[in-house]
Amino acid sequence: MTAAAPPAPPAAPGPPLACAPPAAPAAARSLTPVSRVLRLCLHALLLGLLALAAGRAVADAAPRAASVVAACALLAAVYAAGVRAPAVHRSQRAGAVWLTGLGAAWAGLLAVSPDGLWIAFPLYFLELHLLRLRWGVAAVAVTACAAIGGFLAHSAAATPGAFLGPLLGGAVAVATVLGYQALYRESERRRQLIEELITTRAELAAAERGAGILAERERLAREIHDTLAQGLSSIQLLLRAAERALPEGAPALPHIARARQAAQDNLAEARRFVRALTPPDLEHGSLAAALERLCAGVPGPRVRFSLSGRPRELPTPYEVALLRIAQSALANVVRHARAGRAEITLTFMDASVTLDVVDDGDGFDPSSAVPGPGRDPGAGSGRGSADGGFGLPAMRSRAETLGGLFTVESDPGQGTAVAVTLPLPLERLEHTHTVEAL
Repeated sequence: MTAAAPPAPPAAPGPPLACAPPAAPAAARSLTPVSRVLRLCLHALLLGLLALAAGRAVADAAPRAASVVAACALLAAVYAAGVRAPAVHRSQRAGAVWLTGLGAAWAGLLAVSPDGLWIAFPLYFLELHLLRLRWGVAAVAVTACAAIGGFLAHSAAATPGAFLGPLLGGAVAVATVLGYQALYRESERRRQLIEELITTRAELAAAERGAGILAERERLAREIHDTLAQGLSSIQLLLRAAERALPEGAPALPHIARARQAAQDNLAEARRFVRALTPPDLEHGSLAAALERLCAGVPGPRVRFSLSGRPRELPTPYEVALLRIAQSALANVVRHARAGRAEITLTFMDASVTLDVVDDGDGFDPSSAVPGPGRDPGAGSGRGSADGGFGLPAMRSRAETLGGLFTVESDPGQGTAVAVTLPLPLERLEHTHTVEAL
């Protein structure tokens, strides 16, 4: 018997093996096919040794043959009772009581037959499993001493084998159990790591799907807004100009009116599509309203939102970029800047729109790529660096993608100001001037 396994559930017959980790309750561990084979091997080993001891006593017509057979039968009965008892699998105290009964029955066999020495080896594994390690090792030592004493009681000559056999058997059992427990703990760590990897992979896949969906929604909204919506708006304005240019009562006026109404209806439908495809933060209002809700929900510093200039409708990519930059800047203010207050200002000008995020936090040196002690690269209002911070680079990339300008002003202990300016598209300016002219 060189290895052992965790115990079976209480309903299943069979004793627990000594090699299972003692820290977990026996009933909580399940058996693998290999474990079941090892349990059966332990049963076969102990019962085979009992049968061998009884058979030898009968075959040799020993004076105490009847006593040997009776002691073997008693030990087998006590062993079978423990195998069938669910409490032995659940409670260390019940297991200790069972081991005490086994030890008493084994001592009786050892007293009438020297062949009882062989039963010590399977007892080692049972003791190491059912008892805590230190108590199990002590029980193994007591069992080995009892085996040596029993052999010496039946043999007139004390040979080295009488001492080495039980002691080496106990040492092998302890080494086997400790090795199995180490392998078991390593296996559990690997299993937990695999479960974590599977969970992380599933979360990453879900995050990638979500990011892909949002990116596609933004792309479709941008395409619809910049092509269909702008084209329909231009058609409507041109038809209105043509309607005003024609004399009253002209035959083409009803057709122009119907065409203008169709263009207006389709423009409204295109705008509904754009609103349905915009990010959730922009679904229930304008960019200004989304920024105001963002400021209200920031934990930690007091954040105030202000709007300057005459608000106007922006292309979806502009609104998305400005909202994401504001979210990133405020997130870094909360995590790194240790600011007491911050302010977001959205400014509409004739040819551009500007977003400013200002805080009174620790500040940093924008020209230095090395963050301060104990702070992440890019600490503060969206700080970033080539060393691994992604605050500033991500915001700068969003602004530059739309042809905008991104600036950062900060000094250690003086707070930070992040500003992004996006030029309004040419067609947007032409559309605004045409509406004003009409």
